[in-house]
Amino acid sequence: MKKAFRILLKTILGIAGFILAYLLLAIALSSITVNGSFSPCDKDAVEVFVLSNGVHTDIVVPVRNEIRNWSTFIDPMATKRSDSLAEMVAFGWGDKGFYLETPTWAELKFSTAFKAMFFLSTSAMHVTFHSSLHENRSCRKICISKIQYRKLVGYIENSFAKDGEKAKLINGASYGDDDLFYDATGTYNLFFTCNTWANGGLKAAGLRACMWTPFERFILQKYE
Repeated sequence: MKKAFRILLKTILGIAGFILAYLLLAIALSSITVNGSFSPCDKDAVEVFVLSNGVHTDIVVPVRNEIRNWSTFIDPMATKRSDSLAEMVAFGWGDKGFYLETPTWAELKFSTAFKAMFFLSTSAMHVTFHSSLHENRSCRKICISKIQYRKLVGYIENSFAKDGEKAKLINGASYGDDDLFYDATGTYNLFFTCNTWANGGLKAAGLRACMWTPFERFILQKYE
């Protein structure tokens, strides 16, 4: 009985120690800024946004410009609203099981969370079309050069699973009238979360970002 208790105690302490170390590492690396400088808005800049819902970070870009027409890769007409006039599109990478099986936090299952944390699930890209966006505490505008935008486009495109020249749509999956889900590349886990993906996109484009972070709040802080 005592031996079993000692094993249980060591297990609990081990888990608690891991969680504490993870949080301390996340806070430390999130506080380190990479690519510290970026250009202000000018006439040749591309306006993009970092958008947070309080837990998850999206990267929002123009639906179309001279560099990329996203409507040839992801179809806004496939949404329930079939809105061809949307001006902005938000990309949010994440765990496929979590996205499709957990529309609200109240419906989160232990099995879904466990698979997501420990490399046991596949990933998906959530795509949401917006008519426009305005800056606020949870939505930050960033003006970037065309060279930086091309790098960001490449990062986002390479995160999609493809069906020929187009993104691979997950049929019938959406939260509302203006969004779609697509199969994605990569595996969600404790060390590569939806926010790590968004932060990675900013880093890839040479934009201000955290050295590493699994949390959204630190990404937005870089643009306050």
